[in-house]
Amino acid sequence: MSGGVRAVVWILEATWEATVDAAAALLPPDAEIELLHVAFDAETFVRAGRRGLLGRHPHPPPGPDPVSTASEEEADGLLADAAERLGRAVTRTARRGRAEDEVLEVARDADLLVLARGGEPDHLGPKSVGHAERFVSDHAACAVLLVRA
Repeated sequence: MSGGVRAVVWILEATWEATVDAAAALLPPDAEIELLHVAFDAETFVRAGRRGLLGRHPHPPPGPDPVSTASEEEADGLLADAAERLGRAVTRTARRGRAEDEVLEVARDADLLVLARGGEPDHLGPKSVGHAERFVSDHAACAVLLVRA
């Protein structure tokens, strides 16, 4: 790949080292790299679990949501570790929501999307790639580099 490349590296907890190492090895030094982490919106499920029987909806406790705070701290730490491992200037992006939608949105104007297999590591066939990774690789508007973790 030549200079002027914009790459998005999708960071997942279980496979981030593989995607970062692939980006470091294959992207030119002047590539614009965006590290992307997408957190699952766990707060919605936690709030739903706090609901009582018969439609009672207690008000959320005052102050910051502890689940949201912990999730944001984890994403920030993971992105910082990935940036340090890459050893280059990068843009760090943390998003929340359905991973497939968020990754496709961020990678819409990219030249390359780097992601790792998220399925069963030693399984042959369609389950060797996780659902989200398969959806993104099928629908990305750019080249996709699928890395074996």
